[in-house]
Amino acid sequence: MQASAADNKRPFDGKDAKLVLAHLLVAFTALLLGGVAGVLQGLVRGGMIELPSEIGYYQILTAHGVLMALIFTTFFIIGFLYAGVSKTMGGKLLGVVSRMGWAGYVLMTVGTILGTIMILANEATVLYTFYAPLKANPFFYIALVFVVVGSWISGYGIFAQYRYWRRTHKGSVSPLFGFMAVATMLVWQIATIGVAITVLFQFIPWSFGWVEKINIMISRTLFWYFGHPLVYFWLMPAYMCWYICIPKIIGGKIFSDSMARLSFVLFILFSIPVGFHHQLMEPGIAPVWKYIQVVLTFMVVIPSLMTAFAMFATFEQTGRAKGARGLFGWLKTLPWGDVRFFAPFMGMLVFIPAGAGGIINASNQMNAMVHNTLWVTGHFHLTVATTVALTFFGVAYWLIPHVLGKQLTPRMNRLGIIQTIIWLIGMFFMSGSMHTVGLFGSPRRTAYTTYGDHPDAVFWMPYHVAMAIGGTILFIGVILMFCNMIALMRAPKGDEKTAAEFPIGETADAAEPTPKWIERWGVWVGVLVVLILFAYTVPFGDMLVNPAPGSKPWVTW
Repeated sequence: MQASAADNKRPFDGKDAKLVLAHLLVAFTALLLGGVAGVLQGLVRGGMIELPSEIGYYQILTAHGVLMALIFTTFFIIGFLYAGVSKTMGGKLLGVVSRMGWAGYVLMTVGTILGTIMILANEATVLYTFYAPLKANPFFYIALVFVVVGSWISGYGIFAQYRYWRRTHKGSVSPLFGFMAVATMLVWQIATIGVAITVLFQFIPWSFGWVEKINIMISRTLFWYFGHPLVYFWLMPAYMCWYICIPKIIGGKIFSDSMARLSFVLFILFSIPVGFHHQLMEPGIAPVWKYIQVVLTFMVVIPSLMTAFAMFATFEQTGRAKGARGLFGWLKTLPWGDVRFFAPFMGMLVFIPAGAGGIINASNQMNAMVHNTLWVTGHFHLTVATTVALTFFGVAYWLIPHVLGKQLTPRMNRLGIIQTIIWLIGMFFMSGSMHTVGLFGSPRRTAYTTYGDHPDAVFWMPYHVAMAIGGTILFIGVILMFCNMIALMRAPKGDEKTAAEFPIGETADAAEPTPKWIERWGVWVGVLVVLILFAYTVPFGDMLVNPAPGSKPWVTW
């Protein structure tokens, strides 16, 4: 059951708009601040500037990672999901759902402010992975608890809206957006259990001095139980845009509702019990369990390939319906001048090399070559900082004016195209240099150094300069995106014909009906629990039975 054209144009509920915009404002403010930290970091690493003695390189590296990878993404995703759930499942949020959304927003915002203060005060220079034995101020970890608990409450609100819709539409298949929103928040809710356990039961007591030592292997295992699903928490909303919104924008229809839902079910099953592939170089984990989780990691390729097939089938079918001829004639029919399509499509294309890099990172022998190098940082910037970010930017160009009942003017559309091109150019220089110099052995997580003018380190420096140039171009893109967001909020009011629409696609007439069994959440969660227990019970039990000596806290800044 999908929205009609009239539903797409229907004015957005005013109260819900405030909740959505509140999330987006925090998201883009975090993007701006994280961008400032990022460009400074790049210029220092390239040897182009020196920071004042009061500011540390790893301090701004922590700010960059936390604000952009955790705060920008989480706030944007929750705002986007609430907007879509409101739009497709009743036209407005239930009162209790709205209150849960605001409660989650307040908790996450308080946590964000507290955590940022700790970082800026140089009390939490532990990077966004906060690896032990580096110890932050206890209030940094408390800030993380606020963010996670707030996001849980927001997720419960989405679940409540979905459950109400199902209860009042018995026998009907739920709207695709609502189904995908539930799947996305389900991944988040289950994945964050790991980081919640390590923060509450390990880091907070240890940082307060209530216990002397921390078990580093357990803390890292619990973090990566969360850390890899986090990638799919970023990607799944981008896929939602691709599956649901892009077909409407290009004048086509969703290739297959069933395939879209099945791909998200597979993401639920195979994105969580795979954290060991981030720990392939860690001691203390038996190789057989690393192998099992690598196999599960490669299973995630299946829904990604399903998505690629569905999207390009949609593009070709739409082009053929418009009269395209030849093998690639349909490419000419795509709306290249529409930022709502152009930005997400560029994100799709970048995901091809990004996905290939992920296969390398998850392969034991190849991972050994690139594990602690800038190659990994380059991969990370292709996935979250390009594929995800460009898709989110493309969504923002229609979501902000839609919830406010305003227009996406031709001028704003042009600025959006320019911003996207700037982002792509900057990332070409930065991520390309990271991948290349990573293959030459340049390490990640290090400030500027020539290692005593060692020939290898001197050889790396031109690539580091190129990274700094790319980072500077990207920072221009950050500033332009922030300014565009403000301009979108101040755009002229629209009427029924000119107001920006919420593009919700309809399923193709030839598509098979969606089976009702696909919404049996109890079955999928049950299978997931079995996979998690299979992947983690024995190796995690071994860590508990044969614990490492543990480490006292270290503060090196």
